[in-house]
Amino acid sequence: MFTTKKPPRAGRPAWKCAEEFRRWLRKLPCPCCAHPGSERNPIIAAHVDHAGGKGTSTKVADKHCIPLCDDCHTKQHAMGWRSFELSLPLHDGVKLAEAYWLQWPGRVAWERELAESGQAVRA
Repeated sequence: MFTTKKPPRAGRPAWKCAEEFRRWLRKLPCPCCAHPGSERNPIIAAHVDHAGGKGTSTKVADKHCIPLCDDCHTKQHAMGWRSFELSLPLHDGVKLAEAYWLQWPGRVAWERELAESGQAVRA
């Protein structure tokens, strides 16, 4: 059977991929509107594009994600990050993503596993 589904990393380096972190974020409420997520308006892990490391056909590292409900994510795309982030706690998407990253219970194990595999943990 033909499928177009990409593998989890889809060519991204390991240091950019933290699927468990993104899964954890999707269980949190939206920091913009406090919506807890629902079938109609799910929480997604939105990449803060201006955090650095974004290139042609590649996203920033998953550690630069924040939880947004689908409605707020749509607003973010319409407004752009710089305008949208003024409605967020800290008024800074990069700082907010960093705060979530530091709160993630799996972060230390993820960083240790990456280091043990010979990959550098990058900003």
